[in-house]
Amino acid sequence: MGIPLPGHLADRARAMAAGEIVAVPARDAATVVLLRDDPLEVYLLERAATMAFAAGVHVFPGGSVDPRDADHAVAWAGPPAAEWAEIFHVDERTARGLVCAAVRETFEESGVLLAGADDGTVVGDTTGDDWEADRLALVGGTLSLAGFLAGRGLVLRSDLLRPWAHWITPAVETRRFDTRFFVAALPPGQRTRDVGGEAAGVAWMRPADALAGAAAGQLGLMAPTLNTLTEIGAFERIDEVFAAERTIMTVLPAAVEVDGRMVLTVPGLDYRSAVRGGSGRSAGGDVTNDPVRGIR
Repeated sequence: MGIPLPGHLADRARAMAAGEIVAVPARDAATVVLLRDDPLEVYLLERAATMAFAAGVHVFPGGSVDPRDADHAVAWAGPPAAEWAEIFHVDERTARGLVCAAVRETFEESGVLLAGADDGTVVGDTTGDDWEADRLALVGGTLSLAGFLAGRGLVLRSDLLRPWAHWITPAVETRRFDTRFFVAALPPGQRTRDVGGEAAGVAWMRPADALAGAAAGQLGLMAPTLNTLTEIGAFERIDEVFAAERTIMTVLPAAVEVDGRMVLTVPGLDYRSAVRGGSGRSAGGDVTNDPVRGIR
């Protein structure tokens, strides 16, 4: 049992099995499940239908690690990179980059900043024009996270993040990401906002509602997002999520042939819920909101 692969990916999977092509390397990436209480909800972005990858699907904030994210100039408070390295089974430089990418991408894609003046404070409202200018500079790459924090006299708060999961995009894909998932609570006084760009819209949703929408074909979810929503949906409050014992296991979906069809097997996934949903298509007309795909 598994998720049927679309034709072009099925052909690619067979070519890989025959040794005709090899998998492309997976880039380090981070994604953050942003939470708020009463009731417990998650922040989701709907990727624009014009995006070449994962168009029209709902995702958490996240993206690739910028080489500058690992810069030791990034002011830091909370568990050090060495602790995150042990959790995610990586070297300290990679761990530093992942945590910094998680904070940077969350701000870029939601306006929420997990930073403060010191290890006991968090910034308040970040919706002003000056904050927006900094956010756009980060998105455009003209400002680094280190420069952004230094310019505002802030330190990254790694203690506001919790590790959650590790997913690697299937080898059959042509764009692959080695993604670590974090969870974080919306800081008091801060507000998310629709920041545009890659997102066609944003919404706070109860995990159960997002899953029901996917089952009804009303929104697209990729396998990592679907699985994470299922896990988060087992809790009622943020403190319960944070208190959950997590062992970070690597999930790498695999393409296999079953009864003449190429399917993707995802350990522990409820295939009955793994539906496409949404209507996103690339410019070439290929379905791009396939739930088997990894995080951007």
